[in-house]
Amino acid sequence: MPEINVIEAVRQAMYEEMTRDPEVFLIGEDVGKRGGVFLASEGFLETFGPDRVIDAPLAEDSIAGVSIGAAMRGMRPIAEMQFADFVWPAVNQIIGEAARVHYGTNGQVNVPLVIRSPYGGGVRGGLYHSQSPEAYFAHTPGLKVICPATPYDAKGLLKSAIRDNDPVVFFEHKRTYRAVKGEVPEEEYFLPIGKGEIKKNGAHLSIITYGLMLHYCLEVAEILLSEGIDIEVLDLRTLRPLDQELIVSSVKKTGRAIIVHEDTKALGVGAEVSAIIAEQAFDFLDAPVLRIAGPEVPAMPFATSLEDIFMPNTERIIQAVTQTMAY
Repeated sequence: MPEINVIEAVRQAMYEEMTRDPEVFLIGEDVGKRGGVFLASEGFLETFGPDRVIDAPLAEDSIAGVSIGAAMRGMRPIAEMQFADFVWPAVNQIIGEAARVHYGTNGQVNVPLVIRSPYGGGVRGGLYHSQSPEAYFAHTPGLKVICPATPYDAKGLLKSAIRDNDPVVFFEHKRTYRAVKGEVPEEEYFLPIGKGEIKKNGAHLSIITYGLMLHYCLEVAEILLSEGIDIEVLDLRTLRPLDQELIVSSVKKTGRAIIVHEDTKALGVGAEVSAIIAEQAFDFLDAPVLRIAGPEVPAMPFATSLEDIFMPNTERIIQAVTQTMAY
């Protein structure tokens, strides 16, 4: 199988779906002539034309609102928010409207919409190009939220999202775009929304994570295996709906759990995963559930030294593993 990076996997998924279905179109800031700020849609304007590759003004609420209207009329928009930090003007459209249409119409109207957006830190983007807002959307019934970590997962899940009849918020960690490579089949494939995956089997402790943090956790698992600690690494992939069955079965097997994510800790994805473990696997725990997350500050700092402190890293994860294994 050919090896590609995450941004190429995203590009392939969109290209294939736009080629297959004329109702699929792309709208966002700089997605046309420039090909997207990360070049995810490079060459699309020439292939599909300006009616299907729409350079929108700097108005995220309009990008989302136009896309919702088009989706309600049977089209399948891919709306790109140039950075996740820019999504806030569109929150009313996404959470207040898109998430409620199917329920509010008693199932008569669908919103087959994908909101794509780069998120996350580690790229020296400062306060307005580094946020991880996934928990805001994962809290909302009616939305599906996906955070892939590998090229294989990004392509398979994005193709599934585009064909899904519900609104999907699809976050792509910008640091993985060109840094993470992996094998991706040339033949068509899809991955189910709502299913996590065990990226490494283990016996002593479950690390539950997603996005960029997956790669840090796999690195920790490799380091500590030489010390006799056999870690299982679970990639959530989808944050709404969570794969509760996989989370619980992994923790029941290992008896210990650590949740790692870049977003701040309070009321985050890790809190929900912890609650699931407490409710469904408490009797199997040999140690308290720990969370490794970003600090309680409003946004990612710009200074290199401060960003390094904000971001979870292998050292912090190893410390948490040591603490948990001590019980």
